[in-house]
Amino acid sequence: MIDHCRAILDFYEPVALDPRGGFFQNFLDDGEVFDKTSRHLVSSTRFIFNYAEAFRRGYGPHYSEWATHGINYLYKHHFASQTSHFIWTVGGRSDKTAMAYGHAFVALAGATAIRAGLEPGKSCLEAAVNILERYFYEPKYEAYADERNADLDQLSAYRGQNANMHICESLIASFHATQQRHFLDRACTLAHQFAGNLATLGGGMIWEHYTEGWEIDWEFNRDNPDDLFKPWGFQPGHQVEWAKLLTELYLITRDKWYLQRAKCLFESAINTGWDDEYGGLVYSIAPDGAFASADKYFWVQAEAIAAAYRLFKITCEAKYLDDYQRLWSYSWDHLIDHKHGGWFRLKTRTGQKIDNKKSPMGKVDYHTLGACWDVLDQMVS
Repeated sequence: MIDHCRAILDFYEPVALDPRGGFFQNFLDDGEVFDKTSRHLVSSTRFIFNYAEAFRRGYGPHYSEWATHGINYLYKHHFASQTSHFIWTVGGRSDKTAMAYGHAFVALAGATAIRAGLEPGKSCLEAAVNILERYFYEPKYEAYADERNADLDQLSAYRGQNANMHICESLIASFHATQQRHFLDRACTLAHQFAGNLATLGGGMIWEHYTEGWEIDWEFNRDNPDDLFKPWGFQPGHQVEWAKLLTELYLITRDKWYLQRAKCLFESAINTGWDDEYGGLVYSIAPDGAFASADKYFWVQAEAIAAAYRLFKITCEAKYLDDYQRLWSYSWDHLIDHKHGGWFRLKTRTGQKIDNKKSPMGKVDYHTLGACWDVLDQMVS
């Protein structure tokens, strides 16, 4: 597992760092950069996570400089000084929208940098939390809204679980980094709202899209089940990702509710999303249980691997180890690039490649490195 993490880092090692600032974010299968100008807030922050963690875990002292290099770019190019928010995309096509999802990753980058002993992480975390609390949190619904315009004076009516899930992730990371209880308390609030109250509205699993009043919107993006950030349908990958977060909250609080909900969400994802014919977890499930998108995404398998191993370690139930092993087997055979390193982004249901773009903006293997590191942590805990 440690060697596999090194192999992922090695794929990006000779090509990712842009000496002029930040990191290149678009790579073909062999590592060639196919777009040197376009930058996405999600990739910019996920690279910081990757390299701050790599430094903290002893993969190389230079990763401290790389993570700091990434934070400096974040403030120089993504930060809008007039509004103090971080803009969504820069470079080729600039989009100054303020996204809760993006600020979740700014917070995660900051928290990870703090844990690695990198001073710039503190301002990064504080800036992201300030925007999220001031402009996105809705106390009445105990959840975060999704999107504001560039001037921060208009809030979109769309509400979604994806941003909230990653905010929960960043809050847990912030608690670990600072030991400040309010981060944990808010993470618990989000977990109860989404894995509890809103999952009940969805029949037990967590739906992706909601109205302004946090009622389920069954129609949003119905014709777009493959959308990168707002896909239609139940997402097996998000059920298992929530399961992973819930097990972490269980280990912190020892509240059995978190473990019970983690088991239910994970098992629902496996039962509805596992492809018995070709293997792997599919991307999206329709409310009637049919596959809405049967493609196989790298991050879905990675998050399921981490959740399965966590559940096995906590419960000692063999079924979770079996799930862990078959997920690893599928990923090893179909998604891991044994020639160039890293994971392929996407395969069809039958295992065919879509294109030769291994890591376009938004990927950078944060999910795969994070999952492997998470499993390694559980193995020694």
